[in-house]
Amino acid sequence: MERRIGGKLSWLAGAAAEQQVAGRYAERGAQIVAHRWRGQGGEIDIVAREGSTTVFIEVKKSRSHAAAAIRLTGRQMRRLHDAAAEYLGGLPEGLNSSARFDVALVDGVGRIEILENALCA
Repeated sequence: MERRIGGKLSWLAGAAAEQQVAGRYAERGAQIVAHRWRGQGGEIDIVAREGSTTVFIEVKKSRSHAAAAIRLTGRQMRRLHDAAAEYLGGLPEGLNSSARFDVALVDGVGRIEILENALCA
């Protein structure tokens, strides 16, 4: 039972962090297109548009920014790239669309650090 409660709290904390990050992007003029977009290749936490660029945002939350960054694994990065390729395939310009991968790190007190173009393919 305690494990289930801990899992639910982690899920809620992650969802709250994603909402904070989406708000930060919206404040700077980005259009939030999707939350937790799921394709066959995996899930993307946030998809945003900044001008003509599609921005795929992976949100990581932990007690510190460094601890959050460590939680992004090579396997997860491959799945993000696969999901993004699937998403881009549905756009008019397809895989030729302008895109970037950002990682948003959220620490235990809610501070956000955005690493733009962090997952260059």
